[in-house]
Amino acid sequence: MVKINGEEVQAAGKILIEYLQECNYPLKRIAVECNGLIVPKSQYGIKVLCDGDKIEIVSFVGGG
Repeated sequence: MVKINGEEVQAAGKILIEYLQECNYPLKRIAVECNGLIVPKSQYGIKVLCDGDKIEIVSFVGGG
């Protein structure tokens, strides 16, 4: 199981970008942290989610 934004998800073995696309995250407007470290966007296509990973996905919101 992978903990994503505090929720246990069966995503182990998936590539990060696959998970993000399945969940319809806007790739240009998010940042992803894995186990306390920021994942560079260039790594989304190769980062494999593993059992025990803790992922935080943050969306950027504009406004005034």
